[in-house]
Amino acid sequence: MSFFDLRLPLGWLFVVLGALIVCAGFGTQVTSEGMSLGWNVDFLWGAFMIGFGVVCLWLARRYAKKHGPSDVGNAGGDRS
Repeated sequence: MSFFDLRLPLGWLFVVLGALIVCAGFGTQVTSEGMSLGWNVDFLWGAFMIGFGVVCLWLARRYAKKHGPSDVGNAGGDRS
């Protein structure tokens, strides 16, 4: 019995949300509340989220290559 690989949708979720936060970080002013001690917090956290999402996607792809496409995304078992 194989289970659904949660790394795939979770990776895409973090990549998309991280990209939105990075875009919001580019839009902040220097004197805005998005800055903390001179650091653009939105940009940094967005970049971190994108990095985490890319790692999740890479791990899901590595698992799919190692175990074949029949084991990935098959939550209900074989229904041949």
